[in-house]
Amino acid sequence: MKADPGSGSAVAPSTAEAPLLELNNVEVLYDDVILVLRGLSLAVSEGRISALLGSNGAGKTTTLKAISGLLEVEDGEVTDGTIRFAGEDIRGWSADRIVRQGIFQVVEGRRVFEHLTVQENLVAGAYTRRDRGAIPSDIDRVYGYFPRLAERRGQSAGYLSGGEQQMLALGRALMARPRMMLLDEPSLGLAPLLVRGIFDIIARINREEGTTILLVEQNARLALSIADYGYVMENGRVVLEGTAEELGGNEDVREFYLGLDDVGRRSYRDVKHYRRRKRWLS
Repeated sequence: MKADPGSGSAVAPSTAEAPLLELNNVEVLYDDVILVLRGLSLAVSEGRISALLGSNGAGKTTTLKAISGLLEVEDGEVTDGTIRFAGEDIRGWSADRIVRQGIFQVVEGRRVFEHLTVQENLVAGAYTRRDRGAIPSDIDRVYGYFPRLAERRGQSAGYLSGGEQQMLALGRALMARPRMMLLDEPSLGLAPLLVRGIFDIIARINREEGTTILLVEQNARLALSIADYGYVMENGRVVLEGTAEELGGNEDVREFYLGLDDVGRRSYRDVKHYRRRKRWLS
């Protein structure tokens, strides 16, 4: 499916349902000078996993922060367009208000509270909730997803391994009972075996909790293996979109993002060749 860079609206992955999240012509400016997102449009259906793919500097993390309200701490601002969640335009809302609305971002690099225990980190994830009585049962539910965290519940988070900290970051997000989770590079810095396990749990959370997920991930093959739909970003805009199956079968995506040519060999040797033949921009 081809994206129209000049289009004024995002195309929902399914025409049978209104998207839970919809960005239309979003522009983001840093330090009043640097334009990072250039008319970005995308839509995410409720209960689905959508993957946001692209090279470093394409604007993927900025997209998540524009949604979650975290741009302000980096002198960033949404200067144009709309960001609608569950029918409401949340552009300009504070980060804590957006969490209360049902969106929780797990930022790149995990960033757990290192001096707090595992259990205290999980309690902190529920800070916006009013149903305090349900928190203990929800902690038990998180431990059901991550038994290793249950074994370390009294241990300081700073002493956990990278994989355990990623589990804790996901568990802390679940404690907010989000309607939608934004995941930024959950595989970063993890061993391949741990990465597969983390992605299996992400898929399970989506399936069992019904949590909608927007996933930013450099490992395109792994992201598409659990996603329903995907977007490819270049230079602050969407240049290609489609189902995970469509993107996985696209020749350019296979060559550049999946590292495969038609006979399944690695093919990173000529990036300029790839750029010359980006047919979706023609």
